[in-house]
Amino acid sequence: MLDTVTTALDWLGVVVFAVTGALVASRKQMDVVGFVMLGTATGIGGGTLRDVLMGAPVFWTRAPAYLVVCAVVAVVVFFTAHLPQSRHRILLWLDAIGLALFAVTGAEAALRAGAGAIVAAAMGVITATFGGVIRDVLGGESPVILSREIYATATLAGATTFVALSFAGVPRDAALVAGFAVGFAVRAAALRWGWSLPRYRPRPGRPPDATA
Repeated sequence: MLDTVTTALDWLGVVVFAVTGALVASRKQMDVVGFVMLGTATGIGGGTLRDVLMGAPVFWTRAPAYLVVCAVVAVVVFFTAHLPQSRHRILLWLDAIGLALFAVTGAEAALRAGAGAIVAAAMGVITATFGGVIRDVLGGESPVILSREIYATATLAGATTFVALSFAGVPRDAALVAGFAVGFAVRAAALRWGWSLPRYRPRPGRPPDATA
């Protein structure tokens, strides 16, 4: 059951992120090759960095079907991107789903590779956010991770929930679902109500020491 749930969530995350990459390509009016490149880079980017940092075989080199699916999804979006009324809004919500999915599958992959709790949570965040960073940079967009709303924090919440429940002895499939639910709920709330963390505000510097 664990492998089935993990694999299903991982595939869903790849597909969702590939769609978001292709949607950015549509906003930039790229050709079909640009759609495929942006969709593929977004779909596999976070997992690639995770595996490189973990010293593990990069997942898509052992399963090239990931590349094929990303390419097919991107081509489908090339012919259908004009249908939604607001591609940007769909992009944000699909991105939220992808974030939550990759937060837990990334942490799960790290745990299975023998990582500790802190590293596993960090790998969940990296897996969830790096694909979106690649998408936004290549697409000439302002990176969503730098937006005012809570973004990386949502992935950390989801990954941490999954890791904590796993170490508490909760069955992995239940922990995966719970981690996804928490990560998506936090990001969805940020989108809905504009939640953001406190930001740095300039303050007057210290006056010079009169005795110096």
